[in-house]
Parts: sequence; C-alpha cells; structure tokens
Amino acid sequence: MTRRFGPPPDADEIAAIADDAIAMIPEILKARVKGIAILVTEFPEADVLDSLGIDSEFGLLGLYQGISLDQASGHDVMDDLNRIYLYRRPLLDAWAEGDDSLEDLVHNTIIHEIGHHFGLSDDDMERLESE
Repeated sequence: MTRRFGPPPDADEIAAIADDAIAMIPEILKARVKGIAILVTEFPEADVLDSLGIDSEFGLLGLYQGISLDQASGHDVMDDLNRIYLYRRPLLDAWAEGDDSLEDLVHNTIIHEIGHHFGLSDDDMERLESE
C-alpha cells in the first residue's frame, strides 16, 4: 500500500504561521516590532552562510537583518527595512527530523529573531531560556 501525504507547506503557509507568532506577542512589545518585514525564502544566501561560518544551507532557520533597537537612534535615516528571514527548506528539514511541530519551530525562530531586533545576542537568549 502506498501512503499519500500532502505537499509540504509553501512559503505563504510558513508566513501565516509567522503572522500567528507575531500576533501572540504581548501588546506592550508588539508596537516595537511593527514594520519588520517577514520574508520566507527557500534557503539562506551563500554569502549569509559564509559570513556566519555555517557550512550547510540547512544550518540556519532564520535571520534578523536590520538595526536593532539598542543600536538605533532617533537621528538614523532608515535606508532599508528591518527584516526577519525564515528559511523554508531548513525549517521543513528540522521539522521532519525532530519532535517539534512546524508551528513551534516557526514560532521559536520568529521569537529568537525578534530577540535580535531588541538587541539580544544568542548567548543572552540562551541564558534567558535556561532561567
């Protein structure tokens, strides 16, 4: 017997899960994340992986790109948007290999990248999660 599975979630479905994660952010913080573009692409660009020292295109689930709130000044002229990239294929791969739901993976990735928007490092977030 051949089992049939539906197609994997597309970029729009991943973006909808990300929108749900943003909607769950407390109102007091939500105002600080307005205007961040959420972009879903298949994989990170090679230069992004190189700059982060990541060997595999499956090694990065998301990326914050922009000026974090702790670095921003009222005098800054934004010449580009703050963005969160979600990488569809690495997310799907992590989902297939792990125990977390796709929703949990996307939510955790969005919250992690928003942490970078607030100026938190990976070490800061790891410490907060362990507390």
